[in-house]
Amino acid sequence: MSLSVPASTPDEAASARRLGLLLAATGAVLFSAKAILAKFQYRHGIDALDVLTLRMLLSLPLFVALGVHESRRPSRMPMTRRDLGLIVVLGVLGYYLSSLFDFWGLEYVPVSLERLILFLNPTFVLLIGVFAFKRRVARREWIALAVSYAGVALVFVENLRVQGDHILLGSGLVLLAALSYALYLAMSGQLITRIGSLRLVAYAMCVSTAATVIHYLLLRDPMHLLQLPAPVYWLALVNAVFCTFLPVTFTMGAVARLGAGTAAQLSVLGPVSLVFLGAWLLGERITAIQLIGTAVVLGGVLLLTRPGANSVPVGTKAPPDGDTR
Repeated sequence: MSLSVPASTPDEAASARRLGLLLAATGAVLFSAKAILAKFQYRHGIDALDVLTLRMLLSLPLFVALGVHESRRPSRMPMTRRDLGLIVVLGVLGYYLSSLFDFWGLEYVPVSLERLILFLNPTFVLLIGVFAFKRRVARREWIALAVSYAGVALVFVENLRVQGDHILLGSGLVLLAALSYALYLAMSGQLITRIGSLRLVAYAMCVSTAATVIHYLLLRDPMHLLQLPAPVYWLALVNAVFCTFLPVTFTMGAVARLGAGTAAQLSVLGPVSLVFLGAWLLGERITAIQLIGTAVVLGGVLLLTRPGANSVPVGTKAPPDGDTR
């Protein structure tokens, strides 16, 4: 299945659009499904740092290969020391801290709430644009922002009522994950335009893997990673390949065929799929209030992901990179 930019004849364009829709939908669901896999891994007595370290180490060869492939493109631009320094910062923010907070939060919150909070990324990017870049925001965007947070508050209160006080801690950790990734998005725009989104993702993931390994070595005996139950390794491998690496390439293929706006709107399938996958695979409870709150959040975020709605300057000549948290 080719991920290159499609041909321009009418029949090929229609076929490419259908493939783009399939890639975007599949990528969105796979991105979200990593929360399900993490929950299964936690049942074997491991924690967020174990899950993150295994995921990073197993996906590293794939991202190294991707980085080498992208760096050999004839049109690639040379990288400056400033670029390299920014990649280090982005790797720590976007894929180390954000993923660590996310997996840590998943120890306490249901997968449906976790994905819903992460789905607020466009609202955080908008707020960063207001406070850091002094961007002006249209009234429609403020309304969408208010609607999105009202929906999350509704779902949060319902989960607090149903599942207890640990929801507060877990939601705070996932919120930190979303804020960290929003900073990554806000800072990566010009670099994406210069070196390309896939190249940036590959390099940033290598940095994140290094940061994760250093964190692990400072706190634990590395031999612990070789003494885990067999299902943990299989789940980690599926997480690394199907919920980390493949969604990145699928999303980039979808952006090439559909445009960033349409691909972003199809990401709504992620939170929706987790509501039902969490109930089916993990036995998580679904209430009417949770469904209403989810619909409200998705509606607000979709308003912000429409073309031209983002107030933070991101690269206009290169597509945004995928969410590999």
